[in-house]
Amino acid sequence: MDVVTLSRLQFGAAAMYHFIFVPLTLGLGVLVAIMETLHYRTKNEIYLKMTKFWGRLFLINFILGIVTGITLEFQFGTNWAQYSIYVGDIFGAPLAIEATLAFFLESTFLGVWLFGWKRISPKMHLISIWLVAFSSNLSALWILIANAWMQDPVGFVLKNNRAEMSNFFAVVFSPYAWLKFTHTITAGFVVGAFFVMGISAYHLLRKQNVEFFKKSFYVGATFGLIASVLVFLIGDFHAAEVAHVQPTKLAAMESIWDTRKAAPIYLLLVPDESQKTNLIEAFPIPSLLSLLAYHDPNATVRGLNSFPSNDIPPVTPVFLSFRVMVGLGTLFIILTILAWWFARKDKLLDHRSFLKIMLYSLPLPYIATQVGWIVAEVGRQPWIVYGLLRTNDAVSKNLTVGDVLFTLGVFIVLYTALAVLDFALLIYYARKGPLETD
Repeated sequence: MDVVTLSRLQFGAAAMYHFIFVPLTLGLGVLVAIMETLHYRTKNEIYLKMTKFWGRLFLINFILGIVTGITLEFQFGTNWAQYSIYVGDIFGAPLAIEATLAFFLESTFLGVWLFGWKRISPKMHLISIWLVAFSSNLSALWILIANAWMQDPVGFVLKNNRAEMSNFFAVVFSPYAWLKFTHTITAGFVVGAFFVMGISAYHLLRKQNVEFFKKSFYVGATFGLIASVLVFLIGDFHAAEVAHVQPTKLAAMESIWDTRKAAPIYLLLVPDESQKTNLIEAFPIPSLLSLLAYHDPNATVRGLNSFPSNDIPPVTPVFLSFRVMVGLGTLFIILTILAWWFARKDKLLDHRSFLKIMLYSLPLPYIATQVGWIVAEVGRQPWIVYGLLRTNDAVSKNLTVGDVLFTLGVFIVLYTALAVLDFALLIYYARKGPLETD
């Protein structure tokens, strides 16, 4: 493999490892804040125990997640120097704001929350965890603003063979950025909710700390139901924005090769990239793709064959990842409706099979977020900045295959060890339950 392919693999591997930790940080941080709010308002000690138990798991995930994120930014200099030279004036601004504002706010108030038990007032302690949750999501906002600019470059001028920012507010308030942000954080909320419900289901199946985990499950189910519906609805708007600014990605997501008016969605579709067609197209829903993508049942959807061949992304991984993401998103709505209903009616212990389903469903939101990023990043290819800078032109000029192979191997070994450590610690403390954590 060449330097470009290996550099893409290295960055992709680092990003996917990092995104094992990020969604849980986004979702579980808010859930812990909700639990402490419930304790502050009701003075019920069980909510205090919930805050401490789930807060410890949040801390483990947060600390290990920081390590995996640091190397991503270094790779812009080591592996993607031409990219940094070309767009650094724009891309660097939101990343700098994220590091100097959001991350320091997050880490400062996390320290206040962690060491402030009985040292500061209950109200200030509650405010500190909400600031942690807020700043975690604020951090995600600035990173996603930077990423969204790569998907839909706005607010810039080309000068001296570089892209230079001409309108900061156009970059910050890009519709693509805010749709991407809300879609990503609500997906993180789903991860946090299923994490809480899955671990609660584990203990309820063993009838351990029943009242504690019934309440935890109910909080997770309520939060998860709201988040699952939101992520699905926002995803629909986001897909429409993709259709507007990245028509090649939309065509790859649905494996549309020929331009069609009133384009259908096929329930059964098998792409054949080699022949630039589909092997199987069965069970169409007439006009649905045109309606969803352009909010017009008679709209024309451009097929991949209408674009230059060197502008077409890898179709099969994008198509399959999109199908998995949508399928899991639909499943999450069904499961959270049932979870909320059984928890509200206090019938969880009567449905052991459902508790097992929720336990085994714990990894599914992680899978959904990973394939979502495959759709976003692989679907953008062959562009690193869509329509502006190709990936092949963005890699550092002085790299060798040996350099990237070595660092890729180091990253995989190191990040695998961190992921194993994270899961081992989370499993260990999750299985211990609340009584041993106080």
